[in-house]
Amino acid sequence: MIFTDFFRALGQLGDGRFLRVVLFGVALALALLVAVYALFLWLIESWAPGSIEIPLIGPVGGIDTLLSWGSFFLMLGLSVFLMVPAASAFSGLFLEDVAQAVEDRHYPALPPVPPARLADTLVETANFIGLLVAVNVVALFIYIFTGPFIPLAFWALNGLLLGREYFTLVAARRLGRPAAKQLRVQHWLQIWLAGTLMAVPLSVPLINLAIPVLGVATFTHMFHRLAAPRPAAQRSL
Repeated sequence: MIFTDFFRALGQLGDGRFLRVVLFGVALALALLVAVYALFLWLIESWAPGSIEIPLIGPVGGIDTLLSWGSFFLMLGLSVFLMVPAASAFSGLFLEDVAQAVEDRHYPALPPVPPARLADTLVETANFIGLLVAVNVVALFIYIFTGPFIPLAFWALNGLLLGREYFTLVAARRLGRPAAKQLRVQHWLQIWLAGTLMAVPLSVPLINLAIPVLGVATFTHMFHRLAAPRPAAQRSL
């Protein structure tokens, strides 16, 4: 069922509204990466010495240049981790456009959704990013003991958080937060699995740029599937 939701979302990737949001998301992610990298370079230039004195050898220059090149490769690695909070910000800011595009194509009989207030969206997005960053900072100490299973722990943890956030945001559009939370609790394992499957490609450069859009679309399909009333015969089983 989860893969059905994903492939239905993937089939709509050529939608004009999807492409517009993807392009805007690419610009947002690149701007975030450039800003963080610029901060790294500024710190290096401010604190790194131009040369150091090595006993029996003498002064060795170019340390700041070496560190600058090292920071480039460091930022490539950090971009994997930066995409998780970037995807979270993305989901909050562009959720409505993507979810509405999915519903217009696949669920046209639904009534319109009242637009969310921008202030509420920004607050909720900021709160979740803060939670995401805090949990991952604490998890750094846990990763020490996971050894070769660090990627699995990273994906599982962030999959739990991303699935929880994406599903709640999508479901709350139609049900409100209390009912969305109740539905999420009922199907927590399926939502966690879907979030984990989303966290994995977020670790792959370039591919991860389209994942936030596909994530919102996938969870929109998942919400409508889980919220749909079951036949009476099935309920009695």
